[in-house]
Amino acid sequence: MFDIIIVGGGPAGLTAAVYGRRNGKTVLVIEKSVFGGQIVNSPKVENIPGFASVSGDDFADLFLNQALDQGAEATIEDVTGVEKTAEGFLVKTQEGGAYEGRTVILATGTTHRLLGLEGEEELVGNGISFCAVCDGDFYSGGKVVMIGGGNSAFVEANLLADIVKELVMLQDLPVFTADESSQRQLFSHSNVEAHTSVKILGYVTENGKLTGVRYLEGGAEKTVACDGVFLAVGLVPDNGAFAQLAELDGAGYFLAGEDCLTKTPGLFTAGDCRVKSLRQVATACSDGAAAAMAAVHYLNLRR
Repeated sequence: MFDIIIVGGGPAGLTAAVYGRRNGKTVLVIEKSVFGGQIVNSPKVENIPGFASVSGDDFADLFLNQALDQGAEATIEDVTGVEKTAEGFLVKTQEGGAYEGRTVILATGTTHRLLGLEGEEELVGNGISFCAVCDGDFYSGGKVVMIGGGNSAFVEANLLADIVKELVMLQDLPVFTADESSQRQLFSHSNVEAHTSVKILGYVTENGKLTGVRYLEGGAEKTVACDGVFLAVGLVPDNGAFAQLAELDGAGYFLAGEDCLTKTPGLFTAGDCRVKSLRQVATACSDGAAAAMAAVHYLNLRR
């Protein structure tokens, strides 16, 4: 029986683990894929307090080691549900794990949004990628399309521009919304072509292999041939498995305020998975601290 079980090992979850341990509580962090969350996909991060510049991967390693050094336990498993019990909660995983906790903090983060086009899910990992750090080298000397125009898209695109022969940016809005500095950096490359106010119609495949993207621009349908596509069109929560215990809004985010409380006593939420105006590492860490201290307070009242 753990005092606190944390579902999710991103900045919110790892902060909660540190605060929980520093308050003398036993802590288990369950992460389904990679500790650190979305930040591990960023090759260079410059807006984390205390770091002038750090790779997301290095930051995640430092964060995880800090939590482990404090005495938190961690495991890689995919949580499929949380049940209320007489003693607290039972957390079940796809791998068959069942863990008991007096309290639970849901720090499930978000996942990459897809466009919902025909055959898209089958192409993920087979022509469609999200992470330039992970997959950029596969397209060295080739031609790729980046769909999206925000900060995340430009972080990935700036890395790709140094790897590929040609990079085509496709944005559905009339303008790119990334920071001006990121745009200046990308458009200083001579191998970058950009299009705004386009509508993505579909993917072109040949024998199951992605070979291009169809899009509408200025009322005309066009096709750009490419070796691969990188998607950066936003993130979505994956909180449906916990909806019975924690209320969701229309977009699927946990309805919880800055106090990180849910409708179920002993169950808390933190980070990008909850309703909030700004989703950044700094705000996720803030949530993690608030949720952990709320859990500590809850536990101390029940001694």
